[in-house]
Amino acid sequence: MEERTGFRQQYEALFGRPWPVWGAGLLLGTLNVFLFAFDRPWTASDGARNWGDWVLVGLGLLDRPDLIAPWLYSGSILNLGVLLGATAAALLSREFAVRVPATPELLKGGIGGLVMGMGAVLAFGCNVGGFFSATSALSLSGFGMMAGLLAGAYLGLRYLLWEMEHRPGWSRGQAYVFGAAGAGAAGRLGFQPVVGAALLATLVAVPFLYGRLGYAPQAGFVLFGVAFGVVFQRSRFCLVRAFREPFMTGEGDHTRAAALALTLSMVGFSILKFADLKDQGDWVFPGVWRGAVVGGLLFGIGMVLAGGCGAGSIWRAGEGHVKLWGAVACFAVGASLTRLVLAQQGWLQKLGTAVFLPQAIGWPAAMGLVVVVMAAWWAFATWNETARKFSALSG
Repeated sequence: MEERTGFRQQYEALFGRPWPVWGAGLLLGTLNVFLFAFDRPWTASDGARNWGDWVLVGLGLLDRPDLIAPWLYSGSILNLGVLLGATAAALLSREFAVRVPATPELLKGGIGGLVMGMGAVLAFGCNVGGFFSATSALSLSGFGMMAGLLAGAYLGLRYLLWEMEHRPGWSRGQAYVFGAAGAGAAGRLGFQPVVGAALLATLVAVPFLYGRLGYAPQAGFVLFGVAFGVVFQRSRFCLVRAFREPFMTGEGDHTRAAALALTLSMVGFSILKFADLKDQGDWVFPGVWRGAVVGGLLFGIGMVLAGGCGAGSIWRAGEGHVKLWGAVACFAVGASLTRLVLAQQGWLQKLGTAVFLPQAIGWPAAMGLVVVVMAAWWAFATWNETARKFSALSG
């Protein structure tokens, strides 16, 4: 009985309450460094665009004989790992349910996803790839996207507040929830943890299947994706909240966690590049300044409307949020269509230039600049929690 009680205590520590968001920041920053060392940093938009390309090929709108299957493409595998890893964690935590919002909210999720897809192409990545990983890689375009994201999150929030005040009917309607875990008998977890444990065991076994078939790199991407998904779901970490909450409620926990994660990721990326273990041009995008700023602006607006960014939409879709299913689908198609149009018009080469900060200002100054900007972001969020000068819901 004591062993059973001890097991239950450990289980509740992992799946009975949310993980500290600052701890999630440390884990995510570390995971991104290891993923970069393994192959490439993480971004949600790359894999989502692969899905969108498959849709366009199926509709006859795109000719891509070189298109890699989603189950073999690294970005797609990472996204699928995040989706299914979050689903397993949600089931183990008894938090999974198919949540169908009112029709206006579904529409808002689709529009938000479409705008995010457009912004991700302009900025050469979503808020993870174009901002988080690009800044970690000491690409100046990351700062440009950060500025756009801040402005876009603010504008998106102002719109939602205007809608609540002047057009409240636009978000009203019948919502439904299916498959939510009940209270259950005392001492019993119910069926969701059993299904979640089976799914997690399957996800751990999948890399062995990839390895047996000769796809060793894909096996690694599965494990990284699942790890990201579990950490996201258990901590509720979301970059949308990092950009939105200081302007909405004043809460700064996710902002501080994001700043901490990015600083740690930057240090790891810099060591890999300085030691010539990775090419210095890796993840340095030609988006300074038009592509990064305009793309970040659009992406910031879209993620607020959708209620999730590229990564956040995927892991929340894994919890059963149908609004985010629509956001992910429209994100994928929007990114694919936007890239197709820009490529046909020859505009991809006109979005800006690539600037690797150490080549422009030296390694100490480049790393110091990231630390200073992240410290300023941290300080602003902390100050605003008390001052509430920039918080719309400060009352």
